[in-house]
Amino acid sequence: MKTIFAALTTLSLASFAADTPPAKPVPVITPGQVIIPFEKMRRIWGELISLDLTTRTGKFRNESNDEVMSFTVMPYAELLHHATLGDLQDFRVGERSIFRLHVNEKDQWVWLTYIQDEMNMMNGHKEYFYVDEIDSAAGKLTCTWANFDQSFVREKNILIETDKDTRFWKAGQPVNFGDIKVGDKLRTKTHGIGSGKHRVPWEVFLDDESLLKFQAEQKAVHAARIHEEGAPGYVDASNGTQLTLTLFNEGEEQIKRLKRGGTVLVVPAGVDRKPTAAPITGKVTTIGKNGRQVQVTLELTMRGEKFQTAGITRLWMADT
Repeated sequence: MKTIFAALTTLSLASFAADTPPAKPVPVITPGQVIIPFEKMRRIWGELISLDLTTRTGKFRNESNDEVMSFTVMPYAELLHHATLGDLQDFRVGERSIFRLHVNEKDQWVWLTYIQDEMNMMNGHKEYFYVDEIDSAAGKLTCTWANFDQSFVREKNILIETDKDTRFWKAGQPVNFGDIKVGDKLRTKTHGIGSGKHRVPWEVFLDDESLLKFQAEQKAVHAARIHEEGAPGYVDASNGTQLTLTLFNEGEEQIKRLKRGGTVLVVPAGVDRKPTAAPITGKVTTIGKNGRQVQVTLELTMRGEKFQTAGITRLWMADT
C-alpha cells in the first residue's frame, strides 16, 4: 500500500510540475533597447555630486548612508526636472532627487533610467508638506508629508531648513518666510549639505500656481531644445535607404508632429547625443507604438551607412 501511495504521490508531483508554467525571465538592460527592469531596481533619494554631459555619467550621495554612487544614464532615461521633462544640463549639483538604478552585467547598481526631482515627485503624487511648527529665528519648518486631503500620510516631523538663498513664492510672485503660516501646504525644491539627510530649499512654493509657473518655464526650455536638436531615439534597423527608429518619449514636441508621408531630417549621434554626421532627409512610411515610445520607419533619400543598429539618433521635422 505504501509503495502504491508513494508512486501516486510521485506521479502527482510530476504532473503538477509539468502543468506549472516556467518562470518568466527577468528583463535586463540591453544596449539599443528600451528596457526598464522594474523587477530589479532601486529608487534612492540622494544629493547630486557631479555630471559629465559628454559621457552622460555622474555621481550622487545616497543620503541614507552617505555612500557615493556612480551612475550611467541610459539614452532613454526620463530626466524629470521642475516637475516635467528635462535633460541632464537642467540639474544642479547638490540637488536632491530620486535616482532609479538597475544592475549591469557585473551586478553593480549603475544603470540609471530616471532622475526625478522633488517637485516632480510631489506634484505627481499630489502631495504636500503641511506646516505644523514654525521656528522663525532659525528659519526652520516642521511639517507632515501627506496627500492633498491628508487621507494618506507619508511621513511626519519633516524638517525644512531654509537659508539666505531660499526663495519663497506665492501666486507666482516672490514672498518671504514670514508669509508662511501653520497649516499651509508647501512644495519645495531642495538640496543637501554634503552629509546626512537634510532638506535645504532653493525654492519654496506656497501654492500650486507658483509651482506650475516653474513647470511651464521648464516645458518651454525643453520644447525649444527638442525643436533645435531633434527627438532622440535608437536605431532599430538600417537597411539601405530604409531606417527604423524607436523615438524616446522625451521628444514629444517633434513626435506629435509626425505623420505618414511627412518629411523629416535624421542624423546619427554619439553617446553625448550630438550629431556625428550630416543629416539625411527621409519620408515617414509607418508610425506605431513601441511600449511607451514611438516607432517610425523612414525611406531615406540616400543610403544611411552611418546609422548603426542600436546606435543613437536625432530626428526632427524638415520644416523645423
